[in-house]
Amino acid sequence: MKKWVALSLAASMAFGALTGCSSSNGETEQAAAETTEETTEETATEEAAEETEEDTTSDLGYDKLIIGLDDTFAPMGYRDENNELIGFDIDLANAVSEVLGIPVEFQPINWDTKESELNNGNVDLLWNGFTITPEREEIMAFSKPYLDNAQVVLTMDGAGIETLADLAGKTVATQVNSSGESAIKANEEFYNSLGELVTFGTYDECLRDMEAGRADAVVGDVVLLAFYVQNHPDTAYYMLEEDLGDEQYGVGARKEDTALADAISDAFQELKDNGTGAEISEKWFGEDIFFNNAE
Repeated sequence: MKKWVALSLAASMAFGALTGCSSSNGETEQAAAETTEETTEETATEEAAEETEEDTTSDLGYDKLIIGLDDTFAPMGYRDENNELIGFDIDLANAVSEVLGIPVEFQPINWDTKESELNNGNVDLLWNGFTITPEREEIMAFSKPYLDNAQVVLTMDGAGIETLADLAGKTVATQVNSSGESAIKANEEFYNSLGELVTFGTYDECLRDMEAGRADAVVGDVVLLAFYVQNHPDTAYYMLEEDLGDEQYGVGARKEDTALADAISDAFQELKDNGTGAEISEKWFGEDIFFNNAE
């Protein structure tokens, strides 16, 4: 703008002093016109860039998405030997972040109070092997399901427990306020047959309790318990063939954030189509089980 003003003043002065010099006057007018055109083009380019930047960050109303998770829930989201967060959901969330163009930040939370963390605005999403249930759908918005799961029973090999009926009078452990606890209580006959149901803050505590002989079995997500067994080959476990029900994982958002939940579902479809989801699934599960229920 300063360059344009300076050239305009110079052109006016030249025109007043050199009224009879048509060639100089013409050159000055041409230079001013060219400068004006350049300035107009630069302004238009800057405005377009600003609009593009605004569109990237404002469509969903977020400059960053804070993801709440239980950082002990392997293989979905947990810490490695260097205390770094890794897991299937970590990789998947980062891939969705690239599709949406919105950075993500992972925030470990007390999973027992996850709904409060979400509704109070401490986190924007619950994303860590989070089961979709009718009760949860009443109070939050969910993405489409991206992974199938089931609630299964793990016990120690040789404990003489091979069916759900064998757990009558026994002590069963699960994570507090988890879908595992909900599945146990939903099966009234099974629940009422138990000697005791004990709950812990994490599944790691449940498993250690069973290994110490204080609990007879652990009820939990098959993806977690199968991964745990795989990574403890020197310990003999037994997983019952009977389970307590199939379920699906989704990403939970605040009830009013339906646009965000839908955008994540669309991103899942894109990751399914371009093969990224399959790569992440094969890395963690050895096969492609990602978003198999996509429409």
